Amino acid sequence: MKYLELLAPAGSPEALRAAVQGGADAVYLGIEEMNARRGAKNFSLDQLAQAVEYCHLRGVKVYLTMNTLLNDRELPQALTLGREAQRLGIDAALVQDLGAAKLLRESCPDLPLHASTQMTVCDLAGIQACAQLGLSRVVLARELPREELETLCAQSPLPLEVFVHGALCQCYSGQCAFSAVVGERSGNRGLCAQPCRLPYQQAGQTGYPLSLKDLCLIDQLPQLRDMGIASLKLEGRMKRPEYVYWITKIYADVLREDRAPTQQERQILTDVFSRGFTQDYYLDRPGPQMQGTRPDNPAEPEELFAQARRAYTQEECRQVPVTLAAIAAPERPLTVTAKDADGHQVVAMGSQPEPAQTRATSAAQLEAQLRKTGGTIYTPAAIHVNASPGLSIPLSAINALRREALTALDLARTTPTHWNECPDYTIPHASSLTVDAPRFSAFAHRLDQLSPALLEGCGLVYLPCQEIAAHQDAAAQLVRDWPQVQFAAALPQIVWQREQPQLRAQLEAAKAAGISQALLTHIGQLALVRELELIPRGEHSLGLFNSLSAQVLADMGLRSAAGSIEARLEQLRDLEKPLELELLAYGRLPLMTTQQPLFRDGPALEDRKGEVFPLAEHWGGRTQLYNSHVLWWADRLEELSGTGAAWLRLQFLEESPEDCAKVLRAYQAGEAPPEGFTRGLYRRGVR
Repeated sequence: MKYLELLAPAGSPEALRAAVQGGADAVYLGIEEMNARRGAKNFSLDQLAQAVEYCHLRGVKVYLTMNTLLNDRELPQALTLGREAQRLGIDAALVQDLGAAKLLRESCPDLPLHASTQMTVCDLAGIQACAQLGLSRVVLARELPREELETLCAQSPLPLEVFVHGALCQCYSGQCAFSAVVGERSGNRGLCAQPCRLPYQQAGQTGYPLSLKDLCLIDQLPQLRDMGIASLKLEGRMKRPEYVYWITKIYADVLREDRAPTQQERQILTDVFSRGFTQDYYLDRPGPQMQGTRPDNPAEPEELFAQARRAYTQEECRQVPVTLAAIAAPERPLTVTAKDADGHQVVAMGSQPEPAQTRATSAAQLEAQLRKTGGTIYTPAAIHVNASPGLSIPLSAINALRREALTALDLARTTPTHWNECPDYTIPHASSLTVDAPRFSAFAHRLDQLSPALLEGCGLVYLPCQEIAAHQDAAAQLVRDWPQVQFAAALPQIVWQREQPQLRAQLEAAKAAGISQALLTHIGQLALVRELELIPRGEHSLGLFNSLSAQVLADMGLRSAAGSIEARLEQLRDLEKPLELELLAYGRLPLMTTQQPLFRDGPALEDRKGEVFPLAEHWGGRTQLYNSHVLWWADRLEELSGTGAAWLRLQFLEESPEDCAKVLRAYQAGEAPPEGFTRGLYRRGVR
């Protein structure tokens, strides 16, 4: 049977113990505030050191989650944490932020880095881009079906990790701004308020269209093993330790025994926590049948939780096989050697045995003493005794050497391997481009939104690649008629591997129409854009939140990048700008990209407060959810200009050509905002 790592959540020291005693091969955890589950108890640095020792002693790996977007002021803290993680022997750190990846790769070169699911990797090009960044594993998006996973496993240059149990987000991880915009609590910063779990009205019906059932792929483990998945991830750092124990134990037992779960095990998975279970993403059938909620104040399975607490607090369920050997010979020190399966070997030496005066100590007696490993984590896998006849060996002496050897083996197993350090590393700085007053750019979802009145005032225009391909002749005429305007094909946020030929064809159509630039939504799209010799620009979905990320994007050859819509103006102003900065100045902020075809059930969602959030069909039949209010900064353009931005984008969704031109004139004239506008997060920021 191929080895599959079972990776369990540890939202607290108690949950870590529950995961380890439940049978996890590895755990993932976070430090205080710098991780994507800031609402969990998490770990202090002292607790982290204890956690690493506890886990490594039992052969369990520890992965540190540093998978949030970081601002410039947090980069020194990330550097300190990365160095401490490397010193402690952390087995890997998970990252989302491109700048954090650069920082850790350069300052802690021997600390393995994993691409968090927050990086929204869905295709081979995304995996390859992660490899080029120096990452050593990729956690894939939860939405990918079996056929996509098989294709990626067959071609991936990196080990791949997938979620197999726990909560499902409605939005692709790393692409959600819903909680940030409506509540200033950012999922990309670890404080998601879960507005997707609330009721909404759609087409006159009230329900929970954004709340999904929980993932459960326990029946698919043999397929995941056979296709070559490296790690199976259990979600739940916000869950209680008893939950962690049971899901870990059940998955561990099923994997170890290579069998299907029993009916009792299935019931336990349901009882400890469930919104109902689904495997529909894996089976490639997204739809309303995936919606699910949890009853208010459900009864706790007290007996199950009590059993779990007894198991992980009072028992030692992890036994480490060890080979023990003793050598007793005349005029040589008595020695006991202990060796584990990982290659650690230690030797304890005592005094020389004396010739027996009456009764000699037998090899069987020595073996019996070596087997007494009770009270430790070790269990004898093999015992070897080489004892010369006629020697007297006090049993207390062999007991003492056995204890000494096992204590030394503890130390060997928990001492970090040597890490290369860069003690003189300092966070690099980049020179910023000098720009004149910012110019207007426009993003039109439809070609017919581009009137002469709009084009006269915009130096850069984005059109979706599918819109260009559908109207190639009209797009070509537009490019010929407006040579002073730079046109760019906007790529979709989500592209699966099987959709790559379609994307390539649409970009080739755009190039044939004379369009020379492309707006990237993911770093994995850069290879195709370069191959087609298009000039790359970056969308806000790339997570430009700090100066190091700006440098990474500039080093990739991007001409510009849109700043994160979750950043404050002061933060954007202070960014080093080795490439052109673009800011969204007008339009509905995109809040979610979901695999669910929600747009088919109605044009919008209305929340309990009467706020209406438009829905639109996204590339590939997916859904994009937009903010209920339009972003407006026409009367405060000097604040946007003060950031040093090169471009101020007007983003149009449903507007008519006349409305688009009217918005441009309003921004040129500095007009006051209409009713029901928003300033977005440029002033409020996020937590």
